[in-house]
This record gives sequence, structure tokens and C-alpha cells, in this order.
Amino acid sequence: MFKQIIKVVPNIFTLGNLLCGVLSITLNMSGFIETAAILIFFSGVFDLLDGRIARRLKVNSEMGVQLDSLADIVSFGVAPALLFHSIAPTSVLTSLAFILFPIMGALRLAKFNVKPTIGYFNGLPIPAAGLPLAGMGFFSYSNAWITLLLALLMVSPIKVKKL
Repeated sequence: MFKQIIKVVPNIFTLGNLLCGVLSITLNMSGFIETAAILIFFSGVFDLLDGRIARRLKVNSEMGVQLDSLADIVSFGVAPALLFHSIAPTSVLTSLAFILFPIMGALRLAKFNVKPTIGYFNGLPIPAAGLPLAGMGFFSYSNAWITLLLALLMVSPIKVKKL
């Protein structure tokens, strides 16, 4: 029974990541922009810990990998894009950035899940793209060009060393 409990510990952290992402979206819709941004950073902490705990406990699983990707698209794709959209002035460029950011994040995650790499990532990892948007949102700063650049970097062929 102890082994069964140990297997779910990393998934609890992944669900913490997802919960923070969903709460960020909810608070953003209620006008609490700074708190919504802070919750995206909390998602980052949970995301950092879930994989490390899984490796340390030697309980990596395919379900954990998929759950992590689903949590990441909410916490680092949709939540930061909505935060950006909430503070950005309305324009075609803003709308394009808002749409492309989570789409490129989803493509990047799907590509990694189909063909994982060892020691590096192909393209900017979605947390590394979503966290700067959260930081910008915390200071009520928006820039459609930066958002588009981050979106494109997620699906670019650049190699990023894993932490």
C-alpha cells in the first residue's frame, strides 16, 4: 500500500500546478491581475517539483507525463495568454498573439510527448515562455511582439538545456 501512495505523490504536485493555473484564470476574470500572475509562478514551483519528485522516488509514469502536459498548457499557455489579453490594448496584433501563444504551447508539448529528448528541449519549454508573460502581467505590462516571439520560440528548432 505504501508503494501505491508513493506513486501518486508526483501527480499531487502536478495537480497543484493545474489548480494554480485554473485559479489564476478565475482570478484574472475577476480582475485580480497581480494575484493571477503570482499563481502562475506558484504553478512553476509545482511544475519544477513534480518531475524531480517522480525521478527521486523512481515512479515516472506515462500518465504522469500526460497529466503534466495538460497542466502545463493550462498554467503556462492559457493562463498567461489570458493575463496578457486582459491588460493589452485591443488590436489585431494583440489578438494574434493571444491566439498563437497557447496554440504554439500545445504544439510544443505534443511534439515533446511524441518524441522526448534527453538532456535538452527542442524549442523553448512552455514554462519558460509562460513565466515571463506572468511577470509582465504582474507589472501590468503587455507587449504583443514579445508574446509572439515567445510563442514562436516554443516551436523553433533551438535546443534548450534541461535544468
